[in-house]
Formats: sequence, structure tokens, C-alpha cells
Amino acid sequence: MSKVLQLRSERAELNTKLQALAKIEAEGGSLNAEQLTEFTSLETQIADLSAKLSRAEAAEKSAALAAVPVEEGAQGAQSPPAAGLHGGEGKEQVKGAGMAQMVRLLAAAQGNQQHAAHLAKEGKFGSDVQMALSTVTAGAGGVLVPVNMSGEVIESLRPVSIVRKMGVISLPLNNGNLTLPRITGNTQVGYIGTETDIPLTGMTFGDTKLSAKKMAALVPISNDLLRMSGVNPRVDQLVANDLATSMGLSEDLHFIRADGTGVLPKGLRYWAIPANLVPAPAQSGINLQAIDLYLGGLMLRLEAKNVQMQACGWLMHPRLIRWLQSLRDGNGNKAYPEIEQGLLKGYKYGLSNQIPVNLGVDGDETEIYFVNFADVMIGEDMELVIDFSKEATYKDAGGEVVSSFQRDQTLVRVIAKHDIGPRHVESIVVGTACDWGAGM
Repeated sequence: MSKVLQLRSERAELNTKLQALAKIEAEGGSLNAEQLTEFTSLETQIADLSAKLSRAEAAEKSAALAAVPVEEGAQGAQSPPAAGLHGGEGKEQVKGAGMAQMVRLLAAAQGNQQHAAHLAKEGKFGSDVQMALSTVTAGAGGVLVPVNMSGEVIESLRPVSIVRKMGVISLPLNNGNLTLPRITGNTQVGYIGTETDIPLTGMTFGDTKLSAKKMAALVPISNDLLRMSGVNPRVDQLVANDLATSMGLSEDLHFIRADGTGVLPKGLRYWAIPANLVPAPAQSGINLQAIDLYLGGLMLRLEAKNVQMQACGWLMHPRLIRWLQSLRDGNGNKAYPEIEQGLLKGYKYGLSNQIPVNLGVDGDETEIYFVNFADVMIGEDMELVIDFSKEATYKDAGGEVVSSFQRDQTLVRVIAKHDIGPRHVESIVVGTACDWGAGM
């Protein structure tokens, strides 16, 4: 682990203890003498760590700016074969190419950072890739990806992750934490007489607190692909796409339905207040009017709470939208023709197979979400960690155990830290117990 990461981790742990003590007084309690001493000590330790962290970050930034690729023979690096590693001019031609090239070089070097930097130099890869491999610190968890490259990867998740694609707002986490104030009650405004005192009213506030949760995504990559020539936009695009797809699917799984227990983030399903969990009418015997009233009722729950409907949309499993697409009115016309344009009742929809269709007693129910995504925030730790193995095993989509060695694959593990939460919990409505389309 790099010195910067170590200091950030230590400060985050101290801050957690400090917040626990502060919470006692916030809830009406009082600190005893021992707790007051501990509180003061924690404040001092956090201030000291903050000063050390500032100096370490400045030193790391200076090292990155002054870095040059490692020279031949550094730390025992061996000259790579000429074939298959030449990178041409080293210009990135696709989004995420830098990360993809870094992954392929580290995989070729069996995770040896210095050897990978040597390969980058010999293959004439871009200067950013060479410097990144020359300056980052490898730790027990893998190799830290520079912020500029990890930011590019995170941005590339937007068209892949359905939750991100719908317009959620991404914010950086500060030391793994982020507190967002939110208005829980509006100021009361009214008219008064000429000699009447103005009543004292005010807004009430609350906080949405995000804290970094660690997500690990596994990406199996063919060794044949990793052996391809260095700066090849088609190869880099494939690797970048594989990384983005694996991370995006993992994000959607947790951002939508993780229950927030233990190390998990709290997904949209569990942020919704009980009043906004609305059971759907059963498919058997339902008519078009009942369907339309139900969908309108989901929308009304946001409108009735004065939610600004500026970035609202639907999330559902593909089964559900195909069932709605098949509905016809009494004249044989499509009930929702706008589905062809990506809209449902005037709002865009997103489809995800990460929303289950096997819920309920009979195992055929799903959920439909209507959310103001402008109110949903993703707190991001902008540093990714990657690690490699040619011998590890993993489970495929069918649950079968696959050997990387037997398949001639390299398993790439990407670790990211983030959290998700709404500024206003009223901005999320979930249609539950929906068996529409069962049997399709």
C-alpha cells in the first residue's frame, strides 16, 4: 500500500471513532471525562495525519511529474521479445486505452510493475502509461491505477452501468466519506396583516452520509488477446470494454438492490421509504386501464412530494418492457407506442438483468423503479486497484467453476470504492410484486 493510501486509511479510521463520539452528544447524551479526553486526542491525531498526508500527496505529485520510464535492467527487468510488444507512436485512440494498456503490460510482466514499465518503454507506449508504471506503488492488494486513468475508466462506465446512464451525479469521496445536507421540511410562507408579526418559520435539514464500500469485479481476459501488439485500438477497445462491462454489471447489482448490511452499499430498493413501495396488480385479469393507473400512481408519489421531475426515469427487467410493448388497446393499436423511442409515459427507461424476475412465493415476480436520478449521488474514491492471476478459478454466469490456467486466461481483479444514496428518499418509488410478463 502506498504511503498516501496508508495515511488516508488511518485518518478514515480515526474519523469514524470521532464521529461515533460526536453522535452521542448529537442524540442528546453527554461525554464522560474519558470520552472527552479521547475526543481531544482523536482531533490532534487527525490534524497530524492531515498534515502528513498533504506532504505525502505533494511528494507523490512531484514524483509523477518528474518521472521517466525505468531504464533497461532496472530491478532485474529483462528485455521483452521484439514481436508482439511494439506499440507504435503510443497514442491513445479509444477511451480507457491507457488503463487497457496498463493491464496488458502488467499481465505480460506477471504483475511486476518495474518489468511492465520496462516493456512499456521498449514497446514505445505512451508517456503517460510509462510514467504511471514507473511511479505507482505496488502493494499486497495489487497495483494502484493513477487517478487520471481510473477517472477515464469510471467515466466509461456511464454507458454500461444502467444506474449511471440514467443520470445519477458522481461526486468524489473525501477520505472515504461524504456528507450531503438535504432539506427535510420547507419554509412555510403566507400572507399576514399590516400589524401582525411575521411568524418564525424555517427549513429543517438532514444529512445523507456516503462512505466508501469496496467492490471487486473479476475480468477474465484471453491470453491470446494479451499477447497482441501494444497500442492497437481494436485490442485496447476489447480490453477496456471487458473491464467496463464487468464493473458496470457489478455496480448495477449493488446500486439497485444491495440491502446495505455489512460491507454492502444500500441500493435504491432499500433507500425507498415504506410508503413508496407499491405492490402491482396481478397480471391475471388485469386490464389496460388498471395498468395505466398503476404506472401513473407511481409517478404521482414523486409529484405529490414536490420532487423536481427533471431527470426522472424507469428501471426494469427487459421482460417487463417487452410485455408492456406487446399490449394493445381495443382497436389493436399499441398501448405504449413511445416505447420504440425509449420512453414510457413520457420518461426514459433503463433495462437491467440485475433486477431479478424470480421474486415472490411463486418465483415469478419482479420490480419496477421510478426515480428522480438527479437526486441520486454516487460517491467515488477515484483510485482503482488491479491485480492478476493466471491460476485462479472463478464462477461463470451459469455458476460453473472455471480454471483460468486451463482456459489460457488471465483473471484481472479490479477493486473500486464507492457508495450511493439519494439526497431525498422521497425521490425513489418501487413497484413490487410485479408478475407482469411471467411466462413470456
